[in-house]
Amino acid sequence: MGDDFSIDAIDDVIHGRLRLGIMAYLSTAGSADFTLLKTKLQATDGNLSVQLRKLEEAGYIGIDKSFVGKKPLTTISLTPAGRTAYIAYLDAMRKLISDMEG
Repeated sequence: MGDDFSIDAIDDVIHGRLRLGIMAYLSTAGSADFTLLKTKLQATDGNLSVQLRKLEEAGYIGIDKSFVGKKPLTTISLTPAGRTAYIAYLDAMRKLISDMEG
């Protein structure tokens, strides 16, 4: 690996499997409701809620709670800071792969 290798370039908030899945999905979809994310990521309600809270606390996603009729609707969106962090995460991973290859 190059002399400029730094494990600090890997964002711990994004790096968790489920959080990475959330970020990856939202990076292309822009936003999704809780049920769709839960289905796409094969997560439980509790686990998804915990991971969403961590991403929200980091400022990477926004969570909007509303009602459709009498049914609650939770919509999750990637924030500009989240998009920037996700791109930086992917760049850091690309660098690790590139260094490994060569």
